Formats: sequence, C-alpha cells, structure tokens
Amino acid sequence: MNALLIALVLSCPGKEGQACACNHDKMAQAAPAPTASGAVLTRGEKLKGLELVAFEKLLASPKDFDGKTVALEAKVRQACTKKGCWMELASNDKGPGVRVTFKDYGFFVPLDSAGSTAKVEGTVKVAELSAEKAKHYEAEGAKVAKDKDGKFREVQLVAVGVELRK
Repeated sequence: MNALLIALVLSCPGKEGQACACNHDKMAQAAPAPTASGAVLTRGEKLKGLELVAFEKLLASPKDFDGKTVALEAKVRQACTKKGCWMELASNDKGPGVRVTFKDYGFFVPLDSAGSTAKVEGTVKVAELSAEKAKHYEAEGAKVAKDKDGKFREVQLVAVGVELRK
C-alpha cells in the first residue's frame, strides 16, 4: 500500500509545492486494520467528543433522533465485505442494528472490521429501503429486516468520523 501511495504521489500532475486534487489522504485510509489489541484506527474527521447516545435508546425511538447529529458506540456486527463502504452496529447477533455509511462516500473501514468496537459521530436517518437496495446489502453480508407492513426499513447513521478498536 505504501509503495502504491508513493507511486501515486510521485506521478501526481500537481505543481511542486502545491497540493493536488488526487486525495492521497483518502487513498491511504484504505490500509488494513491494526492487529494489536487496543489499537485505535480512525477514519474520516476527528471525533468532536459529542455525548454518547445509548444504543438501545436510539433503537427504541429512532424517529426522535432522525436528522440529528449524534455519537454512538457499539460492536461492529458486519462490514461490507467488498469495499468496506458500510458497517452495521448492533448490541447482539440477532437484534436490530444501525447501518453506518460514510459521508460523501469519502472513506471506508477495513473489510475485517466485524467484531471491533466502533465509536462514530454522524447524522441519524430512518430510511425505507427498496427491495433492490436490501438485496444489495444482503449480498454483501448484511441482515436486513422487514417491518410488519413488509417494507424494508432501517436506522442509518451517516458518519463523518469513526474510531475502531479491536
């Protein structure tokens, strides 16, 4: 990965001494998760230290948080196994979870993030998914539930920053 980043920097068409638009910092964020226990991996913006919302409280009344910026901490139950472009936070293997995506598709998490503890800050969204979107998520390893009316709904959080701990 470092050799690739160096090659990209060396081949960058930007002028010497000036920043380019190649987003090398975002490319570097695709590095694998740390393996040392207790190590912290960060993605996106630095967390601001917002007060944590209890995971169970968010799931009990998600509409109360819809559109609000919150901090949330929970285990990563699943992560996208193709790109790391989403992760699902949950308090257990069978209960409902919160799908976390990343603002402007600007960063990803490691493919092996499942089992980590994630602290995230972002905006909550209560979303109805199309059958196609639900099938897409399921193909990447997600658990998508249907409501009593047969529609796919989930609580989402569009993260601006993430901290992962193994």
